[in-house]
Amino acid sequence: MPQLNQLSEVALSQFLWLAIGLSFIFFVIARGMVPKIQATVDMREKKIAADLEAAQAARIAADETEAAWRSRMDAARAEAAKLASDAKQTSAKETEAQVYAASAKIDAKLEEAGSQIREALESARSEIEIVATDAAREMISRLTGHTVDQKEAAEAVRVELHV
Repeated sequence: MPQLNQLSEVALSQFLWLAIGLSFIFFVIARGMVPKIQATVDMREKKIAADLEAAQAARIAADETEAAWRSRMDAARAEAAKLASDAKQTSAKETEAQVYAASAKIDAKLEEAGSQIREALESARSEIEIVATDAAREMISRLTGHTVDQKEAAEAVRVELHV
């Protein structure tokens, strides 16, 4: 085979060109491009690490802010509950005072009405005694023909009515 016969003649030149190509690749890529790529990778790693640290710091700050917010909310809730309790107590006291005032007014009106009823009752009794006295004198006068003194008749009627 003629291709294999020339292998020994061209092999040296092929190895030379292979060495030149690999050297070119080594120097261009390994010495030229790899450091730039490595610098980019290092820079990205540093940026990612810095971003992670910033995110961690932001998370810690957010946790602290949330804790502060929760404590303020708890304090606000406690204050609102205290204000509501105070308002209830104040309202209850005001309502109690109003009830006592209304009760006092009602008691006064009841006392006044009671005194008016007693006065009316006394007046009615007085009128009944007068009418009964006149009727008793008239009946005795018609039945027996005797006349009874006004004072005696009034005393007898008063005794009978109050028994």
